[in-house]
Amino acid sequence: MLNRTLAVVATVVTLLAGAAPAALAAGSVSGSGDFRTAVRAPAEAHVTAAVLDLDGTGREPAVYGDDTPYDTASIVKVDILASLLLHARDHRRALTARESALAEVMIRDSDNDAASALWRAIGGASGLESANKRLGLTATTAGSGGRWGLTRTTAGDQIRLLRAIFGSGPTPLDTASRSRIGTLMTEIAAGQSWGVSAAADSGWALKNGWLMRTTTDLWDINSVGRVTAGGHHYLVAVLSNGNASMPDGVKLVERAARTAVTTTAAH
Repeated sequence: MLNRTLAVVATVVTLLAGAAPAALAAGSVSGSGDFRTAVRAPAEAHVTAAVLDLDGTGREPAVYGDDTPYDTASIVKVDILASLLLHARDHRRALTARESALAEVMIRDSDNDAASALWRAIGGASGLESANKRLGLTATTAGSGGRWGLTRTTAGDQIRLLRAIFGSGPTPLDTASRSRIGTLMTEIAAGQSWGVSAAADSGWALKNGWLMRTTTDLWDINSVGRVTAGGHHYLVAVLSNGNASMPDGVKLVERAARTAVTTTAAH
């Protein structure tokens, strides 16, 4: 349901070329209209980006656009894995061989059956929300009835989750868990490495999500992760909906990621 074939995704990859948008002018960080103009968002589409410079002095991310909730689609799989690792640690055990195998294909290949199995393992919506309280997420609501892809989140909350994985401060996740998630996010399957990686000039770690809403035939396209650009490490979350097609949504997310990182670096 949430993922299309790699052949479709491979087609998307050929559409990603293009010059990076210019950075926004100082003072326009929270202006959704200015951001929409800068990233050339279509009329029906909505997009929000958040960026935190891990090498900077700030503790709060710069948010571009309105930090309102969006469907997660498959980016929630990072949250599911973090919740699973917290659950296992609480019970003083390692992941089972089956859990480890499911976690790997869930992140690397965005496997939906694996996500559904691990969603049940963490206790579903209540398990995710319990873990999220510990991880510092304040604006994420788990999908009901097993529909984990309809979890709702904000770009700012996704930065909080990414900081629990990639940041240097205290976090409920132990070092091994953080390394496990971060490593898997660097091993994304061929054809799925689009998104925030467009803002990187060297390394990246990411998870993408894509979902066509059957009620509108419009697409949710999201990308979250860590990128390295200009010698700095950035946490980046870009959420969008109302896209006419998956390729259109991917191009919008990539423009948004480049614009947001470039603007954050300039400030």
